[in-house]
Amino acid sequence: MNNKFKNILLVLVAVSISLAVDTLQAKSIKIATLSPDGTFWMKSMRAGAKEIKEKTQGRVKFKFYPGGVMGNDDNILRKIRIGQLHGGAITIGALSHSTPDTTIYGLPFLFSTLDEAKEIRKLSDQLLHEKIEENGFVCFGIAQGGFTYLMSKEPINNLDDLRNQKSWVPEGSDVGLSVYRYIGVTPISLPMSDVLTGLQTGLINTVVTSPIGALALQWHTHVNHVVDLPLNYLSAMMIIDKKVFNKLSKTDQEIVRGVMEGVYKKIDEQNRVDNIAARAALVNQGVKFVKLSDKEKVNWDKLGDSVTKEMLTKYKYSDDLYKAVTVNKPDAPALPK
Repeated sequence: MNNKFKNILLVLVAVSISLAVDTLQAKSIKIATLSPDGTFWMKSMRAGAKEIKEKTQGRVKFKFYPGGVMGNDDNILRKIRIGQLHGGAITIGALSHSTPDTTIYGLPFLFSTLDEAKEIRKLSDQLLHEKIEENGFVCFGIAQGGFTYLMSKEPINNLDDLRNQKSWVPEGSDVGLSVYRYIGVTPISLPMSDVLTGLQTGLINTVVTSPIGALALQWHTHVNHVVDLPLNYLSAMMIIDKKVFNKLSKTDQEIVRGVMEGVYKKIDEQNRVDNIAARAALVNQGVKFVKLSDKEKVNWDKLGDSVTKEMLTKYKYSDDLYKAVTVNKPDAPALPK
């Protein structure tokens, strides 16, 4: 066998090995979420997945499980740990066990306006990304869900009014439970899937959600009043187990990051627009936004400080992150030493 033929043979073998490696690296990434199919979130993620499949020539595919078919955020994370899933589109605070800092956006009265949140997040989002990746997940961006508001059948003008309501609190909501401990009542905890029935039957008459959430979940059909005070800031993200992500080639990792980061930036921008429109839609449907008196706002501020101090003690936020999100709040409670 002459040297020229040997060289050609070696090239063919190298190409065959390369193709085999590429085939072995082909990956179907399983992602679960509570977001229903057909929503803007799901349409955007599916469009991103299609682009990734094309750019990686089929090496990376996504399989989505929308609408809560894999359970709530805690169920999704458990299934990621045992390898049944590879990732999820979840609320950011769901990672509290591995990355306590992710609960920080849920602190009461942290941001006053969507513009303020947007400006502060230019730094704080990046800090959160780094902390999430340090603890085993790849994050592709944070998308806002807007502010939550207290919504009720009867008007709530003060904390005494709130004490007399049958209030719902999300399962496992540390902030929500702390609020009701402060005012001295026991809320009713239900899974989100049961809230509409609870409103219909009178089991509950008060909920906390965003305007877009109230419309999407049809809760707005059972509330007449909203306390016109942003309570906390909702946000969500898509994560993939870092061990799974690292099995992709460097080229494919860059493609997945580039595409999905663009998807989440688009979702974040669109959700801002949609929440502003959703508030206007509630008003148009007769829901009344009730402003608190200046005196009553002081009482709610005290409530917020009490809850924040409790969360600071529980989650022990990183100093750099806490300073970033409270840069406009010189009177914010100090981190415990």
